[in-house]
Amino acid sequence: MRLFDSGRAPNPRRVRIFLAEKGLEVPTEQVDITTLQHKTPEFTALNPLQRVPVLELDDGTVISESVAICHYFEGLRPEPPLFGRGAKEEALVEMWNRRLEHNLLATVAAVFRHLHPAMKELEAQVPEWGEANKPRVIEFLAFLDRALRDSLFVCGAHYTIADITGLVAIDFMKPARLAVPEELVHLRRWHAQVAARPSAGA
Repeated sequence: MRLFDSGRAPNPRRVRIFLAEKGLEVPTEQVDITTLQHKTPEFTALNPLQRVPVLELDDGTVISESVAICHYFEGLRPEPPLFGRGAKEEALVEMWNRRLEHNLLATVAAVFRHLHPAMKELEAQVPEWGEANKPRVIEFLAFLDRALRDSLFVCGAHYTIADITGLVAIDFMKPARLAVPEELVHLRRWHAQVAARPSAGA
């Protein structure tokens, strides 16, 4: 088994945090996106979409997409459960993880990809799309702040993959040159809490 990783990218980081929470160690191979290693014929043979992370199993099975990889490891090591406990919590985790992926991580990524100078060689940048996503980020942060007003973690009392996605998305705001508004105190409390977990350094 080996995990194709890329240190600074947010989606590989989600998997690393997940593995750290599970106490699992997996051999990794670094893929340097800045030098287009994800577009080489060798990597494209593993994942035709040319994206990281990718997990290659010992039998040759290839799993891409960060949440799919996390599901695989959840099956191998169910404790602690990071996809929910029971049908209701599992559904809430799925709901919030998708909300965070589509409404925060993806919008922050759009700002970064279309506005950051370092991405000019890697993306067909459309600056107007980057700018259009800035208010979408702030609107969702306010929505998330309201949800966290009476909740320890995103989905209630337990830390889950939804917290991992949220943490990674908010940390990705820094290179995207975005900031969490000062008045979102519940969001700031939650972020400080999850960022202090040892796994956040993975």
